[in-house]
Amino acid sequence: MTNFLFWNLHGNPIHEIISRLAHQHQIDVIILAECRISPATLLKALNPLGSADYFYAPIFGCEKLEFYTRFSSGYLLPIEESARMSIRHLNLPGIIDTLVAAIHFNDKRNWSDDSQMMAIGNFARTINDVEDRIGHKRTILVGDFNMNPFETGMVSTMGLHATMDRRIAQRVERTVQKETYTYFYNPMWSLLGDASPGAPGTYYYNNSEPRTYFWNMFDQVLIRPELLDRFNNTSLKIIDQTGDVKFLNEKGQPNSAISDHLPILFKLEL
Repeated sequence: MTNFLFWNLHGNPIHEIISRLAHQHQIDVIILAECRISPATLLKALNPLGSADYFYAPIFGCEKLEFYTRFSSGYLLPIEESARMSIRHLNLPGIIDTLVAAIHFNDKRNWSDDSQMMAIGNFARTINDVEDRIGHKRTILVGDFNMNPFETGMVSTMGLHATMDRRIAQRVERTVQKETYTYFYNPMWSLLGDASPGAPGTYYYNNSEPRTYFWNMFDQVLIRPELLDRFNNTSLKIIDQTGDVKFLNEKGQPNSAISDHLPILFKLEL
């Protein structure tokens, strides 16, 4: 079992909280956005008393994401990176190799829905190109998409083509206008709303416009059909505390002193 954690830190120095989460849930791959904690500081927190529990996996062309692992960074090498995306080859001994793609997409305060839709297609094409290069589609895509699961950029064939239904995703692909598009499965739909076992979303925003969702599911993991038999939905969680440290304030909204986003945890049987 390989355990993954993604968290947009909102630039806050919460290295001790990250360490507690990592050790509590035995996280194997930590992916962070808006991280202003130096690798030296975070590694010191992750490796108390000089232990070698965690390693830093250096970035080369990605400005928005950081990676830490419970194994040598040589087993999570970058294949393709841009300012907002890193695609890495997870190739641990004794498990099937997997592509781990992470994204911190442009936010809605600066980009319109139309601009997001046009740009996300470039990321989708990059993932397809890397999959063709590696020779398989055992891919997960995780990160802060700054879009909800139901938005056009997430569900469209011209975007990420992510469906809420595992059975549909297992069809692998569909053809539209004689072009074939591979599915992603998006399990985050199941956690959207207050019937979920945790928080109703990962990001809360109350604007003054007539339409507001309040809770949003900007932080998501998408899974290719080739990995669905290795993913159990019950392993997917929105985390709102570790020990006695709560990530929600008294109103039940993310405590921005910790982060304005909540972290997500998921597992794959690789």
